[in-house]
Amino acid sequence: MAFLFLLGILLAGVLAWLTYTKSRQARRERLLRQPLPAQYIRILEDKVTLYSMLPDDLRHDLHGRINIFLDEKQFIGCAGITITDEMRLTIAGNACILLLNRANYRFTGFTSILVYPDTYVAEETTYDGVVETHGQESRAGESWHRGPVVLAWSDVVHGTLHERDGHNVVLHEFAHKLDEENTIMDGLPVLRNSTDYKEWAEVLTREYDALVMKAEHHDKSVMDSYGAVSPAEFFAVATETFFEKPGEMQEKLPELYQQLKKFYGLDPATWHDKKN
Repeated sequence: MAFLFLLGILLAGVLAWLTYTKSRQARRERLLRQPLPAQYIRILEDKVTLYSMLPDDLRHDLHGRINIFLDEKQFIGCAGITITDEMRLTIAGNACILLLNRANYRFTGFTSILVYPDTYVAEETTYDGVVETHGQESRAGESWHRGPVVLAWSDVVHGTLHERDGHNVVLHEFAHKLDEENTIMDGLPVLRNSTDYKEWAEVLTREYDALVMKAEHHDKSVMDSYGAVSPAEFFAVATETFFEKPGEMQEKLPELYQQLKKFYGLDPATWHDKKN
């Protein structure tokens, strides 16, 4: 009798989970097809410069991904800031561009986005051998592994309105979230095909080493030298460059551009050409 009772509880739990999962998926599919309110579209047009460059079909797809993003992510104001629709749409509009043309139309593994009014101070621990040093560092954003994304609103605004400077903190931090979908943040996200990994590793390792060398010699690159910090930061900075300086990346780093084009399923160089 005890066994049958426990089995009944287990089956009830499984049924409840399956029902919840099916209901949640149905809700996502509805949101994916649902139009954005006109006032939200106006915010995207005014505040997300990359949105204005998108072809019409990609804008439509972006709307559905934004619907899901806004439905499932919690925005938390920090240091006295009040979250507004402008903040939510600006962040969602930039972040969800990374999801276009991808089978997975949402960011997984976290729910919260913390927004500070300006650059904030975070505790930092560094190591030199066995010596551990604690300090503080000013930051524009960060992505906690399996935790929230943290953003400074002033940097979000600057990045989204200056689409050609190669700096967009939202693209950067949400690229980290794609990177960690395979459990670790190492510059190797989940690629579309198993056959893509060898070429990805060869190209990104070569270009990462080249950027490290340039950074050490203070030589200029189309990519920001912060990408030389680690393979994970290289991928995030490369993502910023791919979307904000695609023509330059395509010309100066053609193999890297091609890898990102294949990964994202997008060709942003054509968007910038369209705007011109």
